[in-house]
Amino acid sequence: MTGNVPKKKSKVKSENAGQRIIKKYPNRRLYDTLTSAYVTLTEVKRLVIEGVDLRVVDAKTQEDLTRSILLQILLEEETCGAPMFSESALINIIRFYGQLMQGFMGDYLEKNMQSFMDLQTEMAGQQPPPTPEVWQKLITMKSPVMQSLVQSYAEKSREAFQKMQEQMDQQTLQLLESLRIKPPK
Repeated sequence: MTGNVPKKKSKVKSENAGQRIIKKYPNRRLYDTLTSAYVTLTEVKRLVIEGVDLRVVDAKTQEDLTRSILLQILLEEETCGAPMFSESALINIIRFYGQLMQGFMGDYLEKNMQSFMDLQTEMAGQQPPPTPEVWQKLITMKSPVMQSLVQSYAEKSREAFQKMQEQMDQQTLQLLESLRIKPPK
């Protein structure tokens, strides 16, 4: 891309030496410090898909903006294509904010997504990930290998849910104890 490239190349310290730093400037432009070029959200999305460990920081304050940029990418994906989340799913996610379950649900969703990614990686082997159409065919297959993979995913999902339930039980007991209420047996 052309344009005014920042003249100063200050090295931003990252927690991980291999982490790629993208700087966000006040004009909303994103600057990749590795390639010394401006990048778009689409290019940042491509880096994420490729598994590049990156961090987006404010060019002036060094504030970590990674989460904000990832949410922007999700918003674009949800509004400009085949959305992943139904309206009902989004409503339910919003309802968890500010609730006691918020932390548990985030942890549960994260673990469930990781289990699903592990399943996808295992199925794909060294090949690129299957397309949604191929996934649909694979999921409906009755082969023992496929059934074993799906069972493994289901078990990991069940374990994550069970852990969330145990954490909720423990937090409820602590709350009842702090209120000096005897928990039901």
